[in-house]
Amino acid sequence: MNSKQKEKKVLLISGGSRGLGQTICERALQEGYCVATFSRTASDFIKKQLDSNPEDFFWTSVDITNAQKVKSFAMQAYKRYGHIDALVNNAGVGLDGVLGTMPFDDIAKCVNLNLTGPLYLTKVVTSLMLKNGNGSVVFISSVNAIRGHSGVAVYSATKAAADGLTRALARELGVKKIRVNSVAPGYFESDMVGGLTESDKARIKRRTPLGRMGTTIDIAESVLFLCSEKASFVTGQTLVVDGGITC
Repeated sequence: MNSKQKEKKVLLISGGSRGLGQTICERALQEGYCVATFSRTASDFIKKQLDSNPEDFFWTSVDITNAQKVKSFAMQAYKRYGHIDALVNNAGVGLDGVLGTMPFDDIAKCVNLNLTGPLYLTKVVTSLMLKNGNGSVVFISSVNAIRGHSGVAVYSATKAAADGLTRALARELGVKKIRVNSVAPGYFESDMVGGLTESDKARIKRRTPLGRMGTTIDIAESVLFLCSEKASFVTGQTLVVDGGITC
């Protein structure tokens, strides 16, 4: 760690290799953060950053459901930069299925990736934030945690758990100056809506007061706001970013 890095804020994010995670990484780097992220495999984006920005960007292959690997990554990032200012729990999976017919393995996968893994990561990173006396944690939730939809019961349950965790941790950690919030996106352009037909997308746009689907930039800007000092008096909240579809 050089003196320039010591002055920079450090953002640690899970699942930063593509999609929303990639956009959050890109915007954080543009905002002057050092970024530490992990995923199972290195995308072209990861390879490019490792080559062009080796000081301010750190990546390792990690399975978020492996507690020891998660702990090791967080400790490496902390040792590299000397502090962690923001944590974004982004890694997750969207698995559709009616509960009664959903395979047990799919249920376990969804719970492990969307809830157990983020619990591991948050436990480790917040313990490191305590050493510095401040920090910000953001969970990526979903509007499915707010409004029920058939066929996504398990996914909805994991995201509702993240919102409940947000409020509980805000109480636990507030006295230590660590803020905890979540962002609940609506429909936005991503792999998760890749299976929708043009007719489906048109129907969603008609139901959305702002008349469009979101973008990864829309969500990333909200996440970075909550990570920043601009949100220094905001904790225990779920910020819904959905163009008004749930209002």
